[in-house]
Amino acid sequence: MSTDWLVLELTGSSAAVGVLVALQFLPMLVVGPFGGLLADRYDKRRLVEVAQVANAVLAAVLAVLTLTGVVAVWHLYVVAVLLGVVASVDQPSRQVLVSEIVGDQGLQKAVSTMNAIGQAGGLLGPAAAGFVIAHWGEGWAFTVNGVVALCVVAIVASMRTRELHPAPRVPRARGQVREGIRYVLDRPRLAWVIALAGLMGALGMNGPVVLTAFAQDVWHTGAAGFGLYNAVSAAGAFVGVVLGGRFLRLRTRNVVVASGLFAVTEALAALSPTHAVFLVMLAVVGGATLLFLMAANTLVQLTADQPVRGRVLALYSPLLLGGHALGGLLQGWLTEWLGVRAGLVVTGALALVATAFVATALAQVGHLRPALRRHPWPFAIVPRDAPEPS
Repeated sequence: MSTDWLVLELTGSSAAVGVLVALQFLPMLVVGPFGGLLADRYDKRRLVEVAQVANAVLAAVLAVLTLTGVVAVWHLYVVAVLLGVVASVDQPSRQVLVSEIVGDQGLQKAVSTMNAIGQAGGLLGPAAAGFVIAHWGEGWAFTVNGVVALCVVAIVASMRTRELHPAPRVPRARGQVREGIRYVLDRPRLAWVIALAGLMGALGMNGPVVLTAFAQDVWHTGAAGFGLYNAVSAAGAFVGVVLGGRFLRLRTRNVVVASGLFAVTEALAALSPTHAVFLVMLAVVGGATLLFLMAANTLVQLTADQPVRGRVLALYSPLLLGGHALGGLLQGWLTEWLGVRAGLVVTGALALVATAFVATALAQVGHLRPALRRHPWPFAIVPRDAPEPS
């Protein structure tokens, strides 16, 4: 969040923050499939270690530039691109490493636990970053970020390799990236879930642009407020992790329903009449976001066969995160053109339309059908092969 806030301070423009987000995530769309191939070919631990060392170096560069007072927007843009390239290798490697640690049998619980830990960090990290920025400036926030990346390297290096469940490494051959793409396209459920993740990333998950704009232009709470909003979202996400771990099952309908819930709550958050209501809605949006990510991530990982899992995740992660690239630009432009609230309502509505479109497509290929059920909700989307209600 330090780079997002620094760009806003330097430019005063939400569109400039959108450009930063785009530059960070666009490389994933280009380099992502090759990063997944590396995850299938090489030791995932070593790939994660190299990626985190690179993150630490980039954080150190930003810290020096900021603390010496010479930082410019173009510095942040260049580093954003490099961070995107690093993430293209780090994301699929880290996710496949989780399956190697616990095996397929424990993967669903592991994804839930990983999300819980990530959201605990998301709860403390933004609040701490907002505090550091408000009291000492962005340079020291970058310094702390670099130290945290080095801690990750130490943790991964300390893993006991004998206790892992390594997948067979894929030998070098031509056309392996195309093979991963064909694998996904031949499985409509997998393809549409990955597509929905990309659409949600583009149309909904634009926190840096939205929250900076709300902190700066709507509630006038500054860097401390920006940190608070991120922390509240993470707190809601943590609750979503707990609920999802208890109640979510490996079903396509859970992905679709969570996506629709996320879209609706995002639009409602934009209409919050008071600051207190806005904070409550941020928590709800955070919970809905994590329910969607847990359902989609678990389904993608367990649906993909182990030899191609890295390449499948290298399509899923770049589309989800790379969607931020287009979404950041769209959200920044809508914010500048329509205003903060109206821009968020529009993207929430578009996300709901995208969810309905994907649900229709899944129904056409036989993975979903609408059904009336005896349930607190009178209407649900269920697998096509589910038994008819009595």
